[in-house]
Amino acid sequence: MKSRLIRTMFLALVGLILSSASFAQVRITVAFGPPALPVYEQPVCPGDGFIWVPGYWAWDGDDYYWVPGTWISAPEVGFLWTPPWWGWDGGVFLFHEGFWGPHVGFYGGINYGFGYFGEGFVGGRWDGGHFFYNRSVMNVNVVNVHNVYNETVINRNVTVNHISYNGGQGGIEARPTAQDEQAGFDRHLGPVAAQNEHVQAARNNPELKASKNAGRPPIAATDRPGAFSGKEVVAAKEAGGAYHPPANRGGDANENRGQPNNGNANVVHAKDLPPMEKPPAPNTGIPKLDQKYQQQQQKLAAQQDKQRQKLAQQQEKEDQRLAQRNADQATRQQTEQRHQQQTQELRQNHVQQQQRMVERQSAPPRGGGKPK
Repeated sequence: MKSRLIRTMFLALVGLILSSASFAQVRITVAFGPPALPVYEQPVCPGDGFIWVPGYWAWDGDDYYWVPGTWISAPEVGFLWTPPWWGWDGGVFLFHEGFWGPHVGFYGGINYGFGYFGEGFVGGRWDGGHFFYNRSVMNVNVVNVHNVYNETVINRNVTVNHISYNGGQGGIEARPTAQDEQAGFDRHLGPVAAQNEHVQAARNNPELKASKNAGRPPIAATDRPGAFSGKEVVAAKEAGGAYHPPANRGGDANENRGQPNNGNANVVHAKDLPPMEKPPAPNTGIPKLDQKYQQQQQKLAAQQDKQRQKLAQQQEKEDQRLAQRNADQATRQQTEQRHQQQTQELRQNHVQQQQRMVERQSAPPRGGGKPK
């Protein structure tokens, strides 16, 4: 009984650590808050199984830039998207990465619209392996998408605002509900490759910088990730509010206060990745089993470190070749983007490997509690 209780507590602790740390690893902090959310319309859903991912303001180390809302194919049946959000923390604004999971978690109480009205998601639901769209809040063409229903949604945010951050002066005052906290124990996945590419394309587009568009981006939403041109591109109708950044804009887009890094857009090369955060030490109450699990953790850490070093060496050789050839700026930029994507995917895979290992170790051992 005692051993089972310890394992249960261990699993809860692991779930909390992985859900809160594994998918919000780069601690991006900025001294001033992001602009208000722009006002825009939702493009038509391109087909079954696509989930709406609302737009948001991201930080590139010098300026906020708009990441257009888009439709993303869910990575797994039954998975929903929890949007990223900015929150006031210790005198700065801290970015919390979004994630995929079976339930929508806390996203700061921010009203992103289109079913994300500050708490949960009312734009659709999974049923029998298919996603059904709520036409009262989603832009769906029933000719192309047949899984639809109509359900009136009462927006709890009586006062219509476009505030894009939680806490601090003028921020949204919201705290996680019991349901939000419970969602933190789910198995989560970070942004998929298409989302990372979408963010990178937005980061490289000068028209999406807040200093350029004053909070009214010309590309507010798209029907497909990375599709920034064409008839399906939606421009913002208006800015959600006046944008007056301080003259001395400041932020630390790469600050890491003892937290691991999942390869966010701010880290380009594998050699710059900080060490992975170690999982909790095994504590099943069975010494031999704890020793076995600890050896598994060490083996995985060594394998991941070897993979990181191999990728770092490969990227370094490519950079050296470009320097020797005196490559033009366009070629250098393309290579940097490819290195960035490689680094993101490497760290995301490592986080998921660590999560799966801890989940296996947290399961009750076979054979009445005796290790094999």
